[in-house]
Amino acid sequence: MKKIAVILSGCGVFDGAEIHEAVLTLLNIELQGASYQCFAPNIDQHHVINHITGEEMPEKRNVLVESARIARGEIKDLKELNISEFDALALPGGFGAAKNLCDFALKGAECEINEDVANACRAFADAQKPAAYICIAPAIIPQVYAAGTLATIGNDLDTANVVNALGAAHQNCAVDDIIIDESAKVISTPAYMLATNIREAASGIEKAIAQLVKMS
Repeated sequence: MKKIAVILSGCGVFDGAEIHEAVLTLLNIELQGASYQCFAPNIDQHHVINHITGEEMPEKRNVLVESARIARGEIKDLKELNISEFDALALPGGFGAAKNLCDFALKGAECEINEDVANACRAFADAQKPAAYICIAPAIIPQVYAAGTLATIGNDLDTANVVNALGAAHQNCAVDDIIIDESAKVISTPAYMLATNIREAASGIEKAIAQLVKMS
């Protein structure tokens, strides 16, 4: 059975992993006959957002602890990820991918990637093991792969321009489709960068995970 490492970035679209995307990723991994293990960096979130009001809350939360909510407690510190035990990698989106895994949402083309995230993602790239980046997580692709690697965040021109400035070759993509860089073995799909409901998000994620398992 193929095994997929899944990196989560918290719990909640505005400050962590997008919950629908994370659950759809895990579900489709199993529907493809594979298994998964969730990981997250053991760090504080950039901030905590009230998901009713959109306002920042005066408290701190830990990315690993919050991600454990989605993983039902079955999660490991990202430092423990040994790529020899896995066939592929998946990163659901949500602002946590762009605030906690890296700071793309805060610094744009001047962003930096978390060291543990960089080590894990680059290890899969170096081993030529496939990876799927979902929603805004493809902003991490140019921080891991060679310049010109294909990636998509959908069709938002401003965000696409920043992804290109980081070194990727952005491709516009419909919500129910995927972009594949065959040489780098990287898959990306817009999900909630374009989706207006969970069904639309599911359509692209299903294709991305099916391709991920096929390539692994």
